[in-house]
Amino acid sequence: MSDSKILLTYLDDEGTFKIERVWATKEGSYYRINNIPFFATSLALNDLVSVEEDDGAFYFDKLIEPSGHSAIQLIIFNENDVLEIGKDLENFGRTSEGSNINTMISVDIPKEISYASVKAYLENGEKEGRWSYKEASLSHKY
Repeated sequence: MSDSKILLTYLDDEGTFKIERVWATKEGSYYRINNIPFFATSLALNDLVSVEEDDGAFYFDKLIEPSGHSAIQLIIFNENDVLEIGKDLENFGRTSEGSNINTMISVDIPKEISYASVKAYLENGEKEGRWSYKEASLSHKY
């Protein structure tokens, strides 16, 4: 059960610092990330992290134990394609989450699933001009 929000600081495309909030569950002195980051990089679902508390807010401090999951962030150029692409990715055995931006999804790739087929799908869609993607946190070797 997610019981805390962890604040992740990241640089947006214009070089401005922004904050993203992710759900986490306390495990001892640390926190387990419970959702896929949409904007921040270097973290993935189920990573164990330490935090610094400031005025009641929990800010990401450092990665304690990587989960082995990878996180991919996609901007889809045609809003009508979002559901289809999400289903395609789920058919690969990956889970995805939609954001408050209708054409943006984040994809979790568990460590036990091969990234090669997903990478080929992502590359093909980008070449076709259907989306742009970022390997936000890549634990998989391919």
